[in-house]
Amino acid sequence: MEVFIWSCMLGGLITLACGALSEILVHNSIASWRGLAYVLVMGSSCVLMSGLPMALIPGLQAHTLLLLQSTFGPLSGALVLRYLGLWLGVALVDRLVHNTIMWGATLLVVVSGYLAIVGAGWLELSGLNPLLVSACVSALGVLLAFQACVRASMLGDDLARWMVLACAFLGVMVLGLYACALWPDAISLPAKALIAVGTVAHFLVGITLTARRNRHNRRLKMLAGDDKGFDRATGLPTGSVLLAKVDDALWRAERAHGQCTVVALHLRNLYSMSEAAGHTVDQQILSAMAARLRRAVGFRYVVGLYHPRCFVVVISAGPNPKEVDRLIFRMRALLNKPLMVSDPRAGMHHFQPQYGVGISRLVPGTARPQEVLDETEQRALAHINGEMLPEMDSATASTAAAPLR
Repeated sequence: MEVFIWSCMLGGLITLACGALSEILVHNSIASWRGLAYVLVMGSSCVLMSGLPMALIPGLQAHTLLLLQSTFGPLSGALVLRYLGLWLGVALVDRLVHNTIMWGATLLVVVSGYLAIVGAGWLELSGLNPLLVSACVSALGVLLAFQACVRASMLGDDLARWMVLACAFLGVMVLGLYACALWPDAISLPAKALIAVGTVAHFLVGITLTARRNRHNRRLKMLAGDDKGFDRATGLPTGSVLLAKVDDALWRAERAHGQCTVVALHLRNLYSMSEAAGHTVDQQILSAMAARLRRAVGFRYVVGLYHPRCFVVVISAGPNPKEVDRLIFRMRALLNKPLMVSDPRAGMHHFQPQYGVGISRLVPGTARPQEVLDETEQRALAHINGEMLPEMDSATASTAAAPLR
């Protein structure tokens, strides 16, 4: 039964590691890699402390397991403190907590190295149990983490309140697993089950909070203008980033031996309310229109901003022509709805979008992204002006146009 409990804990940790890996695949950033390293290192320490390796690997020597347990515990504790300091962002705003965390992490690393030397037989520990020493310094690391989170919560960090809960689960995990390693026969099965649940809960809460903080930081980076290639108001790709995404969509369509449909929507009256409602309404309109487009086409296809009045949608390699037509119909149905924009001085204003639509149905491998976007935008402008541009070369694309709304 005990092996079943720890195996369930291991399964939960593997699932969370897969979640951290998916975060890397979606957002390949340093913060995502830190999350995966945290789950792997800390999770390995938890599995070692549970004693599960002895059951799974009968030939494993007790001395080797003791060496791994006593060194991995403080080492993973140092990793937790270091990553917690980065998550809280205390390096610039709270030097006291930052120094406490850094010195605490350094102490844990030093103790881990010392216990590794003792375990190798090069030094003696004067009769003390190395695992008990490891438990004491790891408990100190938990106290430092708890203190840092409580202080951050008192200073106004909303997410730090939930990190306090994660630290509480961390305390249950550390104390419980060390107790199981030191006195395996003294801990009952229900207590071990509770420890396993607390361990998985700590990782679950910690990973969730880390993902939320990472999303928040990405949003702030984009709004600050550091995330080049994306529009600040809408978050849509622009410029060279958009061209790269269009090129990738064309490549995927070619690999799938399908067609690729490019839709350009030119918003004619974007600036029509600037004098009456102020210049801030332009950003509101762009954000709302971008959200409507994304709702219409979902998250499989490219949605970008070619320039402030021209949205671009690329539908690649999937639906049949009828499905593409339904997507375009849904886009136009959502965009045609009136929009309410707010002005701090004059109140609410009614905005009715007026736009032209250009559609290019491409055979991948015969078109370049820049030329496709230019041609499709010209077709959207032609409908605004009441003109009709000639079709693109039939080997390259067949283009349809929609009337001005």
